[in-house]
Amino acid sequence: MAATGEEAAAMDSICKAPAPPTDLNLTVQPEPEPEPRKDAATSDATETPKVKRPNEGGVETAEEATEPAEPDINELCRDMFDKMAVFLQGELTATCEDYKLLENMNKLTSLKYMEMKDISINISRNLQDLNQKYAGLQPYLDQINQIEEQVTALEQAAYKLDTYSKKLEAKFKKLEKR
Repeated sequence: MAATGEEAAAMDSICKAPAPPTDLNLTVQPEPEPEPRKDAATSDATETPKVKRPNEGGVETAEEATEPAEPDINELCRDMFDKMAVFLQGELTATCEDYKLLENMNKLTSLKYMEMKDISINISRNLQDLNQKYAGLQPYLDQINQIEEQVTALEQAAYKLDTYSKKLEAKFKKLEKR
């Protein structure tokens, strides 16, 4: 039995793959360039880089280590939350698609069971019809059985009559020869 109408649409929807989400915005934002730190010892107007100068004894002097400028924490947090939102959106979308697939599979299974139910109802109806026809034929079958028994009895009587007639013929021939 071929699927038609809603059944065919349900089967087709199961076979189609879902389209990937298109509303995701995956752009990379450039990192801000670090700003140089200003020391209190240096003046605002003039900044001079510190240069290593060799000492007279051939030993170099150490410079003050400067830390790189820290990027904006708020922007990093915002970027992290945006990426986490994209990740969670993808996870939720995948879960929704799984549930839709299960729903379609359940609908298809339900349709198959409904088809099997229809088939079993038809088989049951046909079996009842056959039983009714058999019940209608039963008197005729009983008559056939009775006729068969009578034919068997008649056949046995015919064999007995045949053997008796052969014996009688043999006696008659015997009497004739005398």
